[in-house]
Amino acid sequence: MIQGKVITVVMPAYNAEQTLRQTYAEIPFDIVDHVVLVDDASSDRTTEVARELGIRYVIRHKKNKGYGGNQKTCYNKALEIGSDIVVMLHPDYQYTPLLLPSICHMIASGLYPAVIASRILGKGARVGGMPLYKYVANRLLTFAQNTLMSQKLSEYHTGYRAFTREVLQSIPYEANSDDFVFDNQMLAQILYKGFPIGEVSCPTKYFKEASSINLRRSITYGWGVLGVAIAYRLQKMHLAHFKIFKQK
Repeated sequence: MIQGKVITVVMPAYNAEQTLRQTYAEIPFDIVDHVVLVDDASSDRTTEVARELGIRYVIRHKKNKGYGGNQKTCYNKALEIGSDIVVMLHPDYQYTPLLLPSICHMIASGLYPAVIASRILGKGARVGGMPLYKYVANRLLTFAQNTLMSQKLSEYHTGYRAFTREVLQSIPYEANSDDFVFDNQMLAQILYKGFPIGEVSCPTKYFKEASSINLRRSITYGWGVLGVAIAYRLQKMHLAHFKIFKQK
């Protein structure tokens, strides 16, 4: 808790048995009140490890709902238990939990209602092992998104982000995709509603056990990202209407 704000870390998990303990061990529980882990029908012992760690809120999907579908369950549960600040942290140890105090203080102090941890600010991405093709794609997509959406974010593709309760209750995230493009749709919704997004520089690690998507799905994701940015632009220009930007 910071300044009376209840902080919940949500962890969308899929086959995270090998990395969950290491990630959980670095969560600063002097400020974090709750942890919610949603296991998206893993084939390993992710759920069992989560319970061994004493995580209070562990939810297991009977069928795989996808990365976006997992997040929907995460955020719904976080709101249900009365969270004021909700931070999504992947349990694959690709992002360091040690940034949680900085991220949460930015929100609790009222500076920003949403914060993303950027791998692009500084040299964290390439130093941490981000493949060159992913780095180049990240930069090209981000340039296109900033141009179409009239923004200046350093990236839209990080999976480490935090929101106030107000933000989550203001956007129709349930209308979003259940796949990886969910992340971009969510940021687009937040910006469309007029909420500013803060950024912090985040070191990252790429290794065998860390979550990643293959080249084919990366291409599909890229086209989806461009589609979201174009939809945002058309909606802003009142030339079209999309359900993801519908008033909640």
